[in-house]
Amino acid sequence: MSQHIAEAANDIWTPILFLILLGGLYFLFYSRFIHYRYLFHSFDILRGKFHDRHAPGQISPYEALSTALAATVGMGNIAGVAASISIGGPGAMFWMWVTAFIGMSTNFFTTTLSIMYRGKDSAGAVQGGPMYAIREKLGKRYSPLAILFCVSALIGCFPVFQANQLTQVIADVGFRDAEELKSKTILILGMEINLLKLIIGCALMIMSGLVIVGGITRIGKFSGKMVPSMIVVYFLSVVAILLINIENIPKSFMLIITDAFDANNYHGSPLLGGMTGGLIMAGVRRATFSNEAGLGTSAMAMGASKTTEPVREGLVSMLSPAIDTLLVCTLTALAIIVTDAWRMPEAGGVTITVAAFENSIPFFGRYLLLLSAFTFSIATMFSYSYYGNKALSFLLGVKAGKYYDYFYLLAIVAGAVASMNDVINVIDIAYALMAVPTMISGFILAPQVMRESKSYFERMKKEGRL
Repeated sequence: MSQHIAEAANDIWTPILFLILLGGLYFLFYSRFIHYRYLFHSFDILRGKFHDRHAPGQISPYEALSTALAATVGMGNIAGVAASISIGGPGAMFWMWVTAFIGMSTNFFTTTLSIMYRGKDSAGAVQGGPMYAIREKLGKRYSPLAILFCVSALIGCFPVFQANQLTQVIADVGFRDAEELKSKTILILGMEINLLKLIIGCALMIMSGLVIVGGITRIGKFSGKMVPSMIVVYFLSVVAILLINIENIPKSFMLIITDAFDANNYHGSPLLGGMTGGLIMAGVRRATFSNEAGLGTSAMAMGASKTTEPVREGLVSMLSPAIDTLLVCTLTALAIIVTDAWRMPEAGGVTITVAAFENSIPFFGRYLLLLSAFTFSIATMFSYSYYGNKALSFLLGVKAGKYYDYFYLLAIVAGAVASMNDVINVIDIAYALMAVPTMISGFILAPQVMRESKSYFERMKKEGRL
């Protein structure tokens, strides 16, 4: 069964690879780099310089970006990067960089559309996201795309990967010497379940439920406080590792670049007849898994922002892939490469990152990673619950969406005891399917984004605000 799931994920991602990369390049050149030219303006927006608390929406632009970042800056940055390098070698990180840079353009277009064509849910609240842009602008003819997006989001936004890898790092670090406890199992419905992982999963479910039941307002406020602090803690921890191994940094950067085209350390299946093709797919899949550019999740988070200017949210949203992949993922990759943890035989996922921290910072390193992994994963699980709730509310109404939270919380327990390979492949398939309606609607409506962008920047210049 696991083999079939893995093969399905590879088959689906082959065309999606081209959709995300070529689609992102289309947005990049079609826009003539207009949004990159106003990068510093996006920082002004983020700082609240243009915030209108009376504008339609539910949370501030800062809280909206924090919610989006809480979803992207998660275990994908710790375990996902490690998994990518363990399969593809250091060169996989180069293709993650490429995907992130292109993804900034994709986020700008898809998020701007999510504000331009916001709609109302069954309770009358203003909502945004690819499904609403499709419904409000493209109409019934394209409704199957909106349905496909929401159904895929229900699966893709389940917290199984985050719960799985967080449980693993808690077991590896917090219960490092409790071998007897770690090996205990119980039978549930004929399945052998690890007792420690089950207990950890139940604890995570209870903790998550305390925030998730409060909806997007509570999630946004919590993310606004947690996300900056968790990135700083992780940043300082990795900087310490890099300083300890400072002599290895130059050759590690060179290895990332040279290995991206040689694919000497790639251990997966070839793509389009070559190992380099397979390496590119590994990098794109993990980058997309991490920063979610092109999937439409950031557009859902930013769609809740209080604003009347769609372009502003597009500018803020494009920062998400930069912070997630170009900053946080790069830090993880360097920590793994400079310490040679990626060369560990038969190791994968978060275990590699744990080794990198322990090798450089004895005793304290593993606990710093545990703290980072905990905050990253918990924040991500909060945001994902909002995405899934929003998708089900679109399909069946707000009342049905409320019940999603209960299934979501149970999925945390299921993810804690599941196999990582199956989990990551199922999520990959759902993510790939989410990209289809998001990118297609972006292509069709790209001219509207450009008209809105030109109008916005002209107005800002006339008002002396640029």
